Amino acid sequence: MKKKLNVVLSYMKTKRKTFITREELERWQQQQVDKHLEFVRNHSPYFHEQLATHHWEELSYMNKTIMMEHFDSLNTKGIRKEEAMQLALEAEKTRNFKAQIDDVTVGLSSGTSGNRGIFLVSEQEQSEWAGVILAKLLPRGLFSREKIAFFLRANSNLYESVKSRTIQFSFFDLIEPIETHVERLNELQPTIIVAPPSLLRMLASAKQSGELQVAPIKMISVAEVLEPVDKKYIEGIFNLRLDIVYQATEGFIAHTCSHGTLHLNEDIMLIEKKFLDKEKLRFSPIITDFKRTTQPMIRYELNDILTLAKEPCSCGSVMTSIESIEGRSDDIFRLSSLTGKSTVVIFPDFIRRAVMAASDDIEEYRVIQTERDRIVVQLKLKNQKELAEQQVVDKLKEIFELFNAQLPTIITKPYEKQSPLKKLKRIETCIQGQ
Repeated sequence: MKKKLNVVLSYMKTKRKTFITREELERWQQQQVDKHLEFVRNHSPYFHEQLATHHWEELSYMNKTIMMEHFDSLNTKGIRKEEAMQLALEAEKTRNFKAQIDDVTVGLSSGTSGNRGIFLVSEQEQSEWAGVILAKLLPRGLFSREKIAFFLRANSNLYESVKSRTIQFSFFDLIEPIETHVERLNELQPTIIVAPPSLLRMLASAKQSGELQVAPIKMISVAEVLEPVDKKYIEGIFNLRLDIVYQATEGFIAHTCSHGTLHLNEDIMLIEKKFLDKEKLRFSPIITDFKRTTQPMIRYELNDILTLAKEPCSCGSVMTSIESIEGRSDDIFRLSSLTGKSTVVIFPDFIRRAVMAASDDIEEYRVIQTERDRIVVQLKLKNQKELAEQQVVDKLKEIFELFNAQLPTIITKPYEKQSPLKKLKRIETCIQGQ
């Protein structure tokens, strides 16, 4: 009962929280940071030591490697990494994600950045997170009946905390075949579907063929970068706008507003920007989450590339508007310059735009840099395959020439489907230590 009450309180608090000006938001954020740091300083041995000698804005950026290295002293519950890892691995093996240490849920991050991390969330944090999620995403309010179909690599007590008398939450394990998902969805008749875009695309295909017979009022893309080619196809089949939630194990970072613009959730975290280009449009977010007390996230650097919107959103929100999530910073293409004396950096969005501008026959694609001078393009095409393949190669060459890069060898291949347990990355670099 207490848990449900906390969800409702968090929901109401989130709904009531409005900011008229950016200055008002920033003053409030600083108050939250001060309050949060006081707790963390007294309960985390790691941060007690760090904050004794540095102001919080002087702390070095944290990342997954540092967090795991100092796991035992960083968390505020005295949980040992060895015990947490053993529990999380057992949950992955058995597909039973109910286990906890005391009142703390333990889980594994998906490991797309190359190493897996452990995340800890207490029951109180779960309740607060659920309230925020529901306040920002429910289309008809907390007390309307909704059936939510949630597709993820792994379930968690965190997601189960969304359940209530009016909300039916059904976890769909990505390890199951698409035929099983279609059968369950036809039986459930969900009003809301939350899934990675690669899975949503499969569902759209099943709906197009008549196998899937559902009519949700809201669909939300999670876990992977939503590519324009996938967004257009999914929205066309389901005849609704596809929303985005930018959620990581590190926190609930952004979501689309009623006008379809992605906004940073700066009412639950402070987000610094580590700019990646001289125009100061692309950045990696550095998050300080006011809500994470069990495993504090203070100046935590995410390895993602976000692009700022050039114009404010017409919804009127003072929270930062994002034009797109391009991908991860370790999937920037790096080629040799024409002189061979320097490196040319090409952001994923340039690759994405080149491919999509090449041909209307492209249904699915992946562009993978396998060597410094070698790029593989996988294509699923409708018609005129040879022509479309050449058009893609020509467009990519135009981009590389624009950046004064040495032209790599570009190889085209048929599109290869990935395992549903692996995040789909349409733009990817496989070169280590670039």
